[in-house]
Amino acid sequence: MQKTTVGIIGAGPAGLTASWKLSEGGAVVHVFESDPQYVGGIARTVEYKGFRFDIGGHRFFSKSQEIEELWTELLGDELLVRPRSSRIYYAGKFYSYPLKAGQAFLNLGPWETIRCIGSYCWSKVHPIRPVESFEDWVSNQFGKRLFEIFFKTYTEKVWGMDCKDISADWAAQRIKGLSLASAIGSALIPKAKNRRASETIKTLISTFRYPRLGPGMMWEAAAERTRRFGGQIHMGTRVSRIERLPGGQRARWRLHYSRPGSDSESADFDHVISSAPLRELVGSLDPKPDSKVLEAAEALRYRDFLTVALIVRPTHPFDDNWIYIHDSRVQVGRIQNFGSWSPEMVPDPKLACYGLEYFCFEGDGLWNRSDESLIELAKAELQQLGLVQAGDVLDGKVVRQPKAYPVYDDNYATNVDIIRSELKHNYASLHLIGRNGMHKYNNQDHSMMTALLTARNILSDNEQFDVWQVNQDAQYHEENSNSTDTSSGRLVPRRR
Repeated sequence: MQKTTVGIIGAGPAGLTASWKLSEGGAVVHVFESDPQYVGGIARTVEYKGFRFDIGGHRFFSKSQEIEELWTELLGDELLVRPRSSRIYYAGKFYSYPLKAGQAFLNLGPWETIRCIGSYCWSKVHPIRPVESFEDWVSNQFGKRLFEIFFKTYTEKVWGMDCKDISADWAAQRIKGLSLASAIGSALIPKAKNRRASETIKTLISTFRYPRLGPGMMWEAAAERTRRFGGQIHMGTRVSRIERLPGGQRARWRLHYSRPGSDSESADFDHVISSAPLRELVGSLDPKPDSKVLEAAEALRYRDFLTVALIVRPTHPFDDNWIYIHDSRVQVGRIQNFGSWSPEMVPDPKLACYGLEYFCFEGDGLWNRSDESLIELAKAELQQLGLVQAGDVLDGKVVRQPKAYPVYDDNYATNVDIIRSELKHNYASLHLIGRNGMHKYNNQDHSMMTALLTARNILSDNEQFDVWQVNQDAQYHEENSNSTDTSSGRLVPRRR
């Protein structure tokens, strides 16, 4: 019997989960990754002079028991259990997150606390209807004043747009289940030790697992599993054209790809799985979709960011995994402390390594600044925030990450639906997975779930799972319907 052949674009968490499970299931798999050195995509780990950098910060915690078991299978004892420690910097003061009610009230002062409570009560009596924007959604959950203090500045740094222009979908997906009541409840009432992961609000977890050498270690292990089962991973290889061969709905595919300095090559596959940015994927299809689909793809937007990793003599040490900077006087949005993720990320215990994250658009003034200029900016802002003294910073490294976040603007859902409809009717054996592949703000566990279900669909030769129904908790959106199977704790969709 002829084996199923699958070409996979992208070696991030989604692409490598699919390649591992498909090759394990007997498919012939080829993965095409444009990065010449690192697998893992945005979840890769970059190394510089023995220091390791996590690009974006990746906690290994999932409401899906199946995903947790896959992580254990890949790394086992190499996974550390780390304490969750993060703070918000606002108006020159630090606020622990998850919320510590006493500290928050003390820092805000009695008048500001009264304003926040009054604003929250008003939002419960007079909620905004209809809820259309990120600002509407958060104001209804927390009150307008807390939105202004703890959400507005940071969110606008991340997205480069007013909170009124960000879809409420993003808030509902990223901070679902969290309200002022739940945050205060978490601060005042000890969490039950036997609480199931599926019942935990992700933003309030107190511990998480983390690979001792960074998240890239997980995806290197997934790549090794792929190769062990016969799959091939082509590094430094970019797919430029995705050609649909004659054959109707079950047409085969020809991927055209190349490496720097080499001529273009091609290979044919029964199925193609893409975790590449959806805008780029549609533009590479041959034959081209109609103009409406091309216009929808071109309208999709992305937010990019860069990390300035600074090697520091820690005169003012801190233990946070990261600090969110709610201060418009500085450009930095978030500061990671890589040694708090894992001590083995920092080779010298007398030093620290901080990653300052700057959110931008590829090609703008910040993105185009020289590495030297960005390192000087990061040093100055770290000192301005009181986290280092002059002379503490010893070295630095800049890492740029294009298309880190799919933008949820007013029209994104309509544009994605147009593309999905076209692919469903005319490109049935082309499968979209992961964050950029689906233009869906997935975490790595959610991306893995879309890949797992896609692999099962291909291996069974039956579209038994609708991966578009995997939401931020690896569950169906219709959480109260019969389509969700929670009896096993696996939290995956039922078969159709």
